[in-house]
Amino acid sequence: MTPPRKITIRPGEPADAEAMHEAILQLGRFTGLEQKIASTADDFRRFGFGPDAAFRSLIAEVDGTFAGLCLFFPIFSTWLGRPGVYVQDLYVDERFRGKKVGEKLLRATAGWSRQRGGVYLRLAVDVDNVSAQGFYERLGIGWLDSDREHGAYGEAFLALARNDGN
Repeated sequence: MTPPRKITIRPGEPADAEAMHEAILQLGRFTGLEQKIASTADDFRRFGFGPDAAFRSLIAEVDGTFAGLCLFFPIFSTWLGRPGVYVQDLYVDERFRGKKVGEKLLRATAGWSRQRGGVYLRLAVDVDNVSAQGFYERLGIGWLDSDREHGAYGEAFLALARNDGN
């Protein structure tokens, strides 16, 4: 009988930047959107750590081996008057899928937020990623009928960011 494997969840560190970036590349391959990924491991190092970090991360390890990543950031609901957390990316290495690694990462992320007064968690799922949708729904993370996500990227973002409004 194989002994149970130990899943450890810990905060990401600058030394994890390469593994984090590779996880995002793998996620892109899985969803068929790898060509849209422009980030580098240096971007993760630059923006993910220090006093002005743009995001937070939790790393899952199984018996000391990288098994998954949850990349998230704090948010605030003006309607609830309380903080929450937005999960940008959740990745579990295919060798460890079905072993509750993703669930443990999400629970740890929710716990991180709750320790800081958080009362909710949000995320978006690719329309075609039906397996992820089912996974989230099994954990009680439901589809919101009331919201539709919008985004401004590239030229649309630059035009929006112009100070003169022209």
